[in-house]
Amino acid sequence: MIKGKADYLKRLTASLDIRSAEVGAQMQGSTPPSVFIGSWNYPHVLAGPMVAPMHGDTSILDRPESWIPEKKSQEDIIRYRLNLVRGKQQVRVKDVQGRLAEKLQDIALARRPIESEARFHQPPRGVSFSDEHAPFGPSAMMKSFHIDSVSWDRDLERAYHDTDLRAGEALWDLYKRGLEFSSLQKAFSVGAMGTGRRRRLVPTRWSITACDSTIGNHLLEEVRQNDPIDCYRVHEFYSLNNYYAVILLPTPWQYEWTEAFLQILGHEEMIFSDHEANSGKKGYSRVGGCYYTCKMAVLEALARQREQAGALVLREAYRGYVPLGVFNVRENVRGAMNQPAAEFCDLKAAMQHISTRLALPMTRFVKEGHLIREVMRSRQTTLNSF
Repeated sequence: MIKGKADYLKRLTASLDIRSAEVGAQMQGSTPPSVFIGSWNYPHVLAGPMVAPMHGDTSILDRPESWIPEKKSQEDIIRYRLNLVRGKQQVRVKDVQGRLAEKLQDIALARRPIESEARFHQPPRGVSFSDEHAPFGPSAMMKSFHIDSVSWDRDLERAYHDTDLRAGEALWDLYKRGLEFSSLQKAFSVGAMGTGRRRRLVPTRWSITACDSTIGNHLLEEVRQNDPIDCYRVHEFYSLNNYYAVILLPTPWQYEWTEAFLQILGHEEMIFSDHEANSGKKGYSRVGGCYYTCKMAVLEALARQREQAGALVLREAYRGYVPLGVFNVRENVRGAMNQPAAEFCDLKAAMQHISTRLALPMTRFVKEGHLIREVMRSRQTTLNSF
C-alpha cells in the first residue's frame, strides 16, 4: 500500500532502468559548474563536485533555467544530467574552510565551467533520480580532486566576503540583482553566504527548498502591499509530460497546490494536495519541495505585475513522466505565468475552462483539495457545475 507522495515517488524512481555515462577510476573533464551535497549521516555528509567527462562549455548540463524556455525534451535533460559524475568525500558541515569545501566554493561561485581532474577509489557507478533534486549520473568516493584556476562571479564574491550579512538577506539581494536561482542555490549550499561563524554546508535538496522558501517569503511581503486583481485568471502550460493550470483569484493571498500522477506505474491515480491561508503555512509541507517552488514562481509573477491574488494550482503528470527535481515545477509554473491569461467573471467559468483540459474530472481535484472547496463555497459554486 502506498502511504503518501514520498513513498509513491520512491517506488516510481526505483522502477526506472536508465544507464548513465561510463567512466573509469580517473577522469578529466569540465564541471558546469556543479556541486552536490548529500543529507545522509548529517552533520557528517558526503560532498563533492559533479564533473562531465568532456571539455569546454558544459554549462547547459546544470542550468535548468534554460531548459524549458529552449524547449529541451525530457530525453535531452536526462542525457545532460546523466553525463554528470558525482565525486564524494565525507566532510563535516561546519568545515566550510576545509580543503574540499573551499574547492566546492570555488566551483559554485565560478563565472564559467572549470577544467578538473578526479581520481576515485573505484569506477563510479549508478544513477540518481529524485523529485527534489535534478538527476545525476554515476558516483564514487574520491581519492583526490583538482581544478584549474577560477574567476568568481562578482556579485557572489561580494556576498561571500560580507560575513556580517545574513544568508537570507544575501539571497534576496542577489535574487534582486538578477542572478539565476541555480547559481544562488549552489552558493547557499556550499556555505558561501551568512554571518561568519554560522556558515555551514547545506545538503542540496535542503538548500533548494530553503532558497525557494526564503525568496518566496520576501516576494510575499511585496505582494501583500498590492491590490487584488479584479477578475479570475487562468494561466496554463504543457511541458515534459505535465499539464499545469494556475487559477488566480480576486482575493488577498491564499494558495493551494494539488498534483495528480496518472497511470505512470500502472493504472494508479494518485492525488496529493496542501494549502495555506492568508496567514501563511506552519510546518513543512506534506507534499515536499514542489509546494515551495510553485509558490515562489507564482509570487514572482505577481510581484513583477505589482498585483495580489489567491492561487489555486493544479498539476497532472502523465505516463512517461520521470521525476527530474523541483526545477521541473518551478520552471514550468514560470512558463505558465508567462503565458497570456484567460480571464473570467466568475470561478465557475474558470474551472469549467480548465476541466476541458484535465484528464481527471475536476471533481477529483475539488474532493482532494481544501482551499478550493472553501473558495467554491464562498462563491456558491457546486460540484454539480462539473
